[in-house]
Amino acid sequence: MHRAMGSFLVLTMASALCSCRSPQFTQQPAYPAHWWTPVPKAGAPAWEILPQEAKPGEVILSKRNELGLLSNFAPTPFVLHHRRYASIEGFWQAMKYPENPSDLRADFPGLPWRYTRAEVEQMTGFEAKRAGDLANTNMAAMRINWVTFEGRKMEYRPAQPGDHYRLIVAATWQKVLQNDPVRRVLLSTGNLVLKPDHYQEPNAPPAWRYYEILMDIRLHLQKGSGPQGKDDFNWQPAAP
Repeated sequence: MHRAMGSFLVLTMASALCSCRSPQFTQQPAYPAHWWTPVPKAGAPAWEILPQEAKPGEVILSKRNELGLLSNFAPTPFVLHHRRYASIEGFWQAMKYPENPSDLRADFPGLPWRYTRAEVEQMTGFEAKRAGDLANTNMAAMRINWVTFEGRKMEYRPAQPGDHYRLIVAATWQKVLQNDPVRRVLLSTGNLVLKPDHYQEPNAPPAWRYYEILMDIRLHLQKGSGPQGKDDFNWQPAAP
């Protein structure tokens, strides 16, 4: 099922990237009816929240239509700090992997890494998610709760927004700014409340709530403002 949904996601995103239009939401918001078209529950993946489950004033960021471009899974490449990533999901999961041979995670006895960090950075969708699941197993075995970016450690699941959250926000900004179809789809949602298309754990950390991050970015774009500085993340790499 995951393989089928992954293929469906890629095809849907590719189509939307080529044909997405920018509606005049500022004057008379007109939302496509298919965003709420009911989908049969029979045969749907157990993880999925279907479009018709949105409450009044809400829309589900379903991978079944162009709103899926806003998903972390979407193949929407971007560059952050001079490095290219194929998706937010690939960027996210790659931080769990060793950065170089001297990385503590690379030397831990008996723990294999099926992929390199660079390979995960170029993954999208469920492929990236599965790579992250493998890394989660290794992190649990090592009893660590941190990931890294440019040599610096950061807590992976802090209750309050921290470095990891700020980094995900910065990456999401770049995804939106560097992909015109993504920006147009986001703005086309007007003032709708964005909701995820999958079930999340109760009290998920702020970085997990991508739909809230996107609504904040949307508000800035509607006001004609953007991130502070080049990527809204003043991060200095760790000293060698």
